[in-house]
Amino acid sequence: MANVSIPLPRNVFCIPTYTTKRPSFTAPLIISCSGVAELDGSHQNKGAFFSFNGMKGVACGILAACAVTSAAFPVTAATQRLPPLSTEPNRCERAFIGNTIGQANGVYDKPLDLRQCDFTNEKSNLKGKSLSAALMSDAKFDGADMTEVIMSKAYAAGASFKGVDFSNAVLDRVNFEKADLEGAVFKNTVLSGSTFDEAKLDKAVFEDTIIGYIDLQKLCTNKSINDEGRAELGCR
Repeated sequence: MANVSIPLPRNVFCIPTYTTKRPSFTAPLIISCSGVAELDGSHQNKGAFFSFNGMKGVACGILAACAVTSAAFPVTAATQRLPPLSTEPNRCERAFIGNTIGQANGVYDKPLDLRQCDFTNEKSNLKGKSLSAALMSDAKFDGADMTEVIMSKAYAAGASFKGVDFSNAVLDRVNFEKADLEGAVFKNTVLSGSTFDEAKLDKAVFEDTIIGYIDLQKLCTNKSINDEGRAELGCR
């Protein structure tokens, strides 16, 4: 019988964990690596015995090192925050140019900050623009023509889009939390991955909307969608 015992802090595993709690150390946990090798005295079997012990020792050592490393370097999840409001004088007008780098992944050289901007009844300058990863919270787009716009990964919490035409637009992974989308038109619009928690969707049109099944189930829980909208979505 061969046995190796290594004292380690309790609740330590060789799997990275992410927590905001401080690690606590209690009674040591013993990792035991044991095995049995029968010997009949032959040179060949003695070699096998030492080979077995060597492999067992290496495996146990790796396990212990991994556990100690995990305990010594806990990872704390960082809290993401929005950047400060841009002080750029013409930041709202940047929407008329769009995010020329962003495209679907929302990559940009500097944030497209449209927060608190007023684009009410804008009928020509937003059509087909790429507003990927744009910051739109508390902005007003009421009555605007946003057909064929790309808003992938945009943050539009609390924004107002009453009566906006989003036909043929790509609105995937957008945060519409508490946004006012009353009467908005989502005709042939991509909505996959977008969230509408507490959003106002009364009289919104969902004709031929493109959305995943799970996202659809979440959207259908929004009580502000009228019967016609629910029928278009296929809510049950």
